[in-house]
Amino acid sequence: MKVTVFGIGYVGLVQAAVMAEVGHDVVCVDVDQNKVDKLKQGHIPIFEPGLTPLVKSNYEAGRVDFTIDAARGVAHGEVIFIAVGTPPDEDGSADLKYVLSVANTVAEHMDCHKIIINKSTVPVGTADKVSAKVSATLASLGKDLTFDVVSNPEFLKEGAAVNDCMRPDRIIIGTDSELAEKTLRELYSPFNRNHDKIIIMDIRSAELTKYAANCMLATKISFMNEMANLAELMGADIENVRRGIGSDPRIGYQFIYPGCGYGGSCFPKDVQALVRSATGVGYSAKVLEAVEAVNYAQKEKLFEYITRHFGDDLKGKTVAIWGLSFKPNTDDMREASSRVLMENLWKAGAKVKAYDPEAMEETQRIYGSRDDLSLVGTKEAALDGADFLVICTEWQAFRAPDFELIKEKLSTPLIFDGRNLFEPNMMLEHGLHYYAIGRGLSVKGQ
Repeated sequence: MKVTVFGIGYVGLVQAAVMAEVGHDVVCVDVDQNKVDKLKQGHIPIFEPGLTPLVKSNYEAGRVDFTIDAARGVAHGEVIFIAVGTPPDEDGSADLKYVLSVANTVAEHMDCHKIIINKSTVPVGTADKVSAKVSATLASLGKDLTFDVVSNPEFLKEGAAVNDCMRPDRIIIGTDSELAEKTLRELYSPFNRNHDKIIIMDIRSAELTKYAANCMLATKISFMNEMANLAELMGADIENVRRGIGSDPRIGYQFIYPGCGYGGSCFPKDVQALVRSATGVGYSAKVLEAVEAVNYAQKEKLFEYITRHFGDDLKGKTVAIWGLSFKPNTDDMREASSRVLMENLWKAGAKVKAYDPEAMEETQRIYGSRDDLSLVGTKEAALDGADFLVICTEWQAFRAPDFELIKEKLSTPLIFDGRNLFEPNMMLEHGLHYYAIGRGLSVKGQ
């Protein structure tokens, strides 16, 4: 099938590459000529495991192309995906200006029936706004054309997006159009072979399903962080609690890992957006408001531990940080806990010496060159001249370090672990003073 994707960001690029991989003919449209040129040269703007070879091979095979020519994109696609950003507005609601701009562009250039698919994460009612925008633009141009607008939300995890797109758990299609349903069933048939993963529903339910899924996962994380805070005060070990409740199949082990707060482009934004949407219909979403508040506070946790240990005497100290991205297997630092920690440390007069396997360039882009930030090439180099170590991201490379080397290099044998990577008793055996989330105040080494 001929497919057009507007927006070559995280969602759009993964969707395009995977659609091309199974044989669809895909054109990607973006407004950034530099991004388009780099993609054609094989430079992928984001780090996502498996994405680079997928894009390169399909571009070389002619199954996917990149352009800034919107007219070409609209003419090409039987189905047109809107996969542009929906950044939070000042009040936390989703800003739909890019989505509606694409809708206007499609209407301006279309000359036959089109199926327009909202792939971006958008509030309930967005499909109605897209339909209204397309209708208004067609009318202003004197075009008497039909179209369908479909809600088809994505459920991709950063770090596993290619696999999630290739092997989806479910394919949500919100439509009341028989033609759109038939077309999308054909479009997704390569991903629907083992069993029927397609769930057809009304458009508004599809739009809410995306927000409900992300907010449910965010709720599990914030709940577990609240339990971790209670465990700390009550003298319990949250890791024992996690194993105890995770063994209940009604709860399960996924998304119940305590830590220093969730980040990324989805959970914080989507929780805020659904809270604001609830307010818009006269409902106070108290659970989601609490989820957001708990997560906001949890991002301060590591700095609280540090000041609890040192008091306010951080000026002149050098802090080694392992992990800058909001989660492993991505270079995304949006809403990352590391940013809250670093900014607090800088305000207190400390210096940061940091390492991340993928997010170094992004850190440099965000913070630029500054005297109190040093980005180094290995996790061991981050320890050189540092007073203590903080772990913000649970990269695999951090799970089995040389503890004797850590103890030798740090001026204080002290680790603040925001992801509970290690067992406190093992830290004690290595002579390390260890703070973790919800595992007692600290374990003191020798």
